[in-house]
Amino acid sequence: MPRVAMFKRRLILLAVLLAACTAGYLMLGAQGNWGFVLPFRGNKLAALIIVAVAISTATVLFQTITHNRILTPSIMGFDALYVLILTVQIYVLGAQEYVHLSQAGQFVANIGLMLVASLALFGTLLSRARGDLMRMVLTGIILAVLLRAVTSFLQRVIDPNEYAVVQGASFARFTRIDVELLAVAALLTCCALLVTWRLRHRLDVLALGDTAAINLGEAPKHNMFVILVLISVLVSVSTALVGPMGFLGLLVVSLAHLITPTASHATLLLSSALISALTLVGGQFILERVLGMSTPLIVVIDVVGGIVFLILLLRRKYR
Repeated sequence: MPRVAMFKRRLILLAVLLAACTAGYLMLGAQGNWGFVLPFRGNKLAALIIVAVAISTATVLFQTITHNRILTPSIMGFDALYVLILTVQIYVLGAQEYVHLSQAGQFVANIGLMLVASLALFGTLLSRARGDLMRMVLTGIILAVLLRAVTSFLQRVIDPNEYAVVQGASFARFTRIDVELLAVAALLTCCALLVTWRLRHRLDVLALGDTAAINLGEAPKHNMFVILVLISVLVSVSTALVGPMGFLGLLVVSLAHLITPTASHATLLLSSALISALTLVGGQFILERVLGMSTPLIVVIDVVGGIVFLILLLRRKYR
């Protein structure tokens, strides 16, 4: 009980910090018509929170089914897969046709293709290499290199104007948020989060390993497929909405394990989501409102996340 009370206090503290950063992001330095400022900033804030929660949840789920704390969808090549799919679409359709597609059409197409491709690729990899950390790390790195090599080849043979379109959509961005896409992304994310929350106790069992899960009445392969679908939806939505987010998942989930060291997924999911939202909202708030810098937040996250990744590798603090 003391640990539960301690975790509750820490979750409340994270929620209070997030509320403070949210208020500061919305109101600090606001000038002019509030009827314009608040909706404009509110859309960006909503995108930050949706992406933060989606990435953190997908990372927790991925680490549960892989039984280690060092792998994330980004490290295993989900981001590289998104850029490849985007490049192929522009290569086949042409930049003019792609740009003329409705935002909703691009969004749905990216999510659908990401979902199918990720299930086909990573479902096969996880079923064969799960439990062998070094094999999974090497496979993920090789797969990511292969996807980036194919992407680079296609980008070299397309028109420079088409390449500019690919580059513009290949980096995380929070400046161009379509309200209609935001609503669809929020709906899909909420549905995936609801299913994940209903599975939280099963996740505790699956984290014990396949043998223990089977003895306790769970079906690891079936649950892995369901969880991989949830991961694909969450990563696809966040990536299609704002672009690849790099090491964000690894960073925030590592902090969640440090702040709330527990095997309970109910606590871990809440903790990682709050830390992720605090990282994006707080980081954007500090960069934009306090420091007045135009440096993309993803650059800072990738630097810090890369350091955390190296530390985890060197210290071998994974299961």
